[in-house]
Amino acid sequence: MEAASVIELLGRDGQVRLVHKVAHWPVTIGRSAACDLVLDDSHLAAVHAELLQGTQGIELHLLPSLNGGWLGQRHLLAGETVALQGPSRFRLGASQLRWRSAADLLAPEQLLHSQGKARFGNASLVLLLALWIALLWADQWAGLNPGAPWVDYSNAMLSPLGLLLAWAGLWSLVTQLFQHRFPFASHLRRALVGLNSLHLIGLSLPLLAYALSQPRLMVLEVLLFPIGVAGLLWWHAGVVWPRAKRWLAGLLVSLLLLGLVLNIARRQEQQHWFSPAYLSALPPPLFRLAEPVAPAALVNQLRSLQAELARQAAKDNDSAAAE
Repeated sequence: MEAASVIELLGRDGQVRLVHKVAHWPVTIGRSAACDLVLDDSHLAAVHAELLQGTQGIELHLLPSLNGGWLGQRHLLAGETVALQGPSRFRLGASQLRWRSAADLLAPEQLLHSQGKARFGNASLVLLLALWIALLWADQWAGLNPGAPWVDYSNAMLSPLGLLLAWAGLWSLVTQLFQHRFPFASHLRRALVGLNSLHLIGLSLPLLAYALSQPRLMVLEVLLFPIGVAGLLWWHAGVVWPRAKRWLAGLLVSLLLLGLVLNIARRQEQQHWFSPAYLSALPPPLFRLAEPVAPAALVNQLRSLQAELARQAAKDNDSAAAE
């Protein structure tokens, strides 16, 4: 006895849009109301194809049409018959279809999120949002004069908050388009994790560079920021196109490498290709861990720059004379 079978109509995202349970063989597919599976596709003939039980199992037989069909990378013409092995995806006109039977293995059942996990997720979202607002407030507090009015703080925090909500909402709308769900909280959580991480890196690296007297650590800030932004984009896009994570990662890595090369080419005349030449703001001396350098030792360390400064001065003089 033949196992029960279904024919599924797939959307562009691979999600099932329609399930037709096979009640008898053969199964005719086309636009005509006389077909067993009627599809609203102008690229199909009235009776475009049929599925039938053949000597090799279930077979797909193409009837007379202009567009034919596809099985994988193979183009099928009118009159051709191919056997379907296991869950098979094929295209008729512009319609993506899949045949499967009860004998095929199913993916494991997915566990629903429990109420406890949902409460934990909401709590983590609130904590991430509170941390981000606190970081914004700290930045504004450090840049304002003492006793500044509260309006100066509210404007500096409400505008980024509005942009954050718009960002999460835009990604949720894109997900709604491709996945038919609106995971606003998921996208908001991803954005907050990325923003908080980048913000903390921006605060901790200058402090660490000052404490250890290693200004070259600022190179990490300039490198980690585009990596973090690319990682956040990949994280968002993984929700929208979960099956395309690999090629999305390849695309983002390629763009990062291209940006790195362009940055090096733009700054090849500078001594500090990535990091700033100096720290624009110094933390309090309390955070200093490195031993202070004597003035005489500092002067001796700077002597190595004398030849380079002379070369740059001569180059500037030549440029001024040419003008």
